Formats: sequence, C-alpha cells, structure tokens
Amino acid sequence: MNDLKGKALNLKTLVDYSAGAVVSRTLFKKETGNITLFSFDKGQGLSEHTSPFDAVVEVVEGEGMFIIAGEPQTVKAGELIIMPANIPHDVQAAEAPFKMLLIMIRSAA
Repeated sequence: MNDLKGKALNLKTLVDYSAGAVVSRTLFKKETGNITLFSFDKGQGLSEHTSPFDAVVEVVEGEGMFIIAGEPQTVKAGELIIMPANIPHDVQAAEAPFKMLLIMIRSAA
C-alpha cells in the first residue's frame, strides 16, 4: 500500500474485473479509516449489511444499484453516495460491471 503514496492513481486501472466475482484492493488503511477500490462483474454485489461508520462511495466506472434502508438508488460514474452508519445497505452491479471507491470514515463523532 505504501507504494501508492505520493503518486497520481488511475482508479479505472488499479483493479481488474473478474468473471463472476467482486474484486477489491485496499489503497489506504489507518485506524481512522480506509480507502478500498472494488470491481463488480455484472450480477455481482455485496449482500445487505450495516457498518458502525459512515461511508462515502464514488462510482468510478459504470453504474451500481445501492439499496439503503430498502430504498434503491442508481449511482453512475462520476457520482457519489454517502451511506450512513448503522443503516442496512447493499450494493449490486445490476446492468453491467462497475467499479467503486469506498472511503470508510472510522469516527464515533
């Protein structure tokens, strides 16, 4: 991970797609938070879960379906969504593969 510091990064090329899978790469990890890049093949996703911390997701490529507290929302490349702490959510690549950058902010405040 340290090899990425101080360099311009192309988020579209840092993680490849894999048939029938979700692939992730942690770009930065600290006690206070982490940054992870994900790629989702068509039809793949993360099942419903909660997190004790807020999370910011930027869609890098394609579009994803985000369901937060039962409310579906499509988020496209160049857009972001904030997923609130302690609220059930899931993420799906419904129409085509997509990539997203997850920024987890680990703070109780």
